[in-house]
Amino acid sequence: MLPLQAIKILDVSQIMAGPYCTMVLADMGAEVIKVEKLNGGDDSRQMGPYVNGESTCFSQINRNKKSISLNLKEERAKAIFYRLAEEADVIVENYRPGVTASLGIDYDTIKAINPGIVYCSISGYGQTGPYRHKGGFDLVAQGMTGLMSMTGEVGRRPLKTGIAVYDIGAGITAAYSILAAYIHKMKTGEGQHIDIAITECGLPWFTWEAAAYFAEGRVPAPTGWRHRVSAPYQAVKARDGYLMLGCANQRTWERFCTDVLERPALMEDARFLTNHDRGQHVDELEALLETLMADTDVDEWLARCDRAGVPAGPINDFAEAMADEHYLARDMVLDMEHPVIGPMKTLGFPSKLSRTPASIRSPAPLFGQHTDEVLATLGFERDDIDALREAGCIK
Repeated sequence: MLPLQAIKILDVSQIMAGPYCTMVLADMGAEVIKVEKLNGGDDSRQMGPYVNGESTCFSQINRNKKSISLNLKEERAKAIFYRLAEEADVIVENYRPGVTASLGIDYDTIKAINPGIVYCSISGYGQTGPYRHKGGFDLVAQGMTGLMSMTGEVGRRPLKTGIAVYDIGAGITAAYSILAAYIHKMKTGEGQHIDIAITECGLPWFTWEAAAYFAEGRVPAPTGWRHRVSAPYQAVKARDGYLMLGCANQRTWERFCTDVLERPALMEDARFLTNHDRGQHVDELEALLETLMADTDVDEWLARCDRAGVPAGPINDFAEAMADEHYLARDMVLDMEHPVIGPMKTLGFPSKLSRTPASIRSPAPLFGQHTDEVLATLGFERDDIDALREAGCIK
C-alpha cells in the first residue's frame, strides 16, 4: 500500500506548478483526477516536443493521474464537479485570483459542500496583497525576488536559472503544505485554504543572502561560478575542462592541499589561512589553483579528490547526467509505456521510502481519457454521458 492511497485529489491546475505538486502526491499513491477544460485541455498539451502528436512536456509531469474534461461554464458540468468535490480530500487550482469565484468553484463555495476540504490555490502573487490580480510566471518571479540579480557575472546581463525553479518550487511548497493541512484534518476534521504564491516560495531559500543583508545591509551581487561564502567552493579549470570543487570547510581545504595538490605549504599562506581569508582573496586563489591544475585532466583530479575525501564532481550536460551510473543505479531514470508515445523515459523519484516506495502505475493520461469512467462511478448511464457530450458539457 502506498502512503497516500486513501487521498482523493481534484486537480484543476495546468502547465507546471500545480501539475508538479499533484504528480508528487500521485506518485505517493493519491488518486488524482485532473479536470481539464474542453478546448485543448491543459495548455502544456500544446507544448512540444511531440511524439506521435502527443506532448512529451505534458507526459513528463502528469503520470499516475486520470483526465476528465468539464466545461465549468456549463451548470451541468459544474454540478458534476460539485459531486466530485463532495468526495474529494484535496483540490488544487492555479487560476488567477477571482477566477474560481466567477466559475463558482472557489474555496467558500466548495467548503459549503465539503467542510473538510483542503483547498490549495497557487498563483503568481497570492490571494491577497496589492499584486494579487497580476499574472505571475516563473521568470517574472526570478526577476522580482532578486534571484536574477545574483545569477551570472558582475557587470553582465542578468541571467535566469537553467530550469523553472520557482514553478517547481511552488509545486513542492504546495505538496508539503497540503500534507500538513491533511494531517491537521485527520486530527480535527477541519479543512482549510492554502495560499501559495510563486513569487514567494523561493525567498526562504536565500539563507546566506538574508544573513548578510539583515546583519550588514549587504546586497548580494552575482558570484558566477563561485559560492557566496566558502572558497574554494566553485568551478575550476583543469587541462581538458572544468570540475566543481567543494572545499566548503577548513578540513576539506586542508585535505585538498595535502592529499590532492600535495602542496601543504598553501595552508600557511596568509591569504588562505581561513575560509574568510580565502573568500577575500578568491581571485588570487582561483588563479593559483588553475595554474597548479592546468597540466592534469578533470578525471584525474576527480579521482584524487575522491581518494582524499574532498567533495568534487564533473560539470555534466543533461545527457551526461542522465547517463551517470549513480543516477541509473538509484532509478532516477525510469522507463514507462505510453499508449500513443510508446516506450519513453521519465525522471524517477528523489524520495526513497523503505516501506512504501513511489511507483509509476500509469502514464500521463490522454485528454479526457477517463471522463466516461469517472462519470460512471457517479452513476451516470451511457445515454446521460452522450447527452452531456452533445451539449458541450464534457469532451
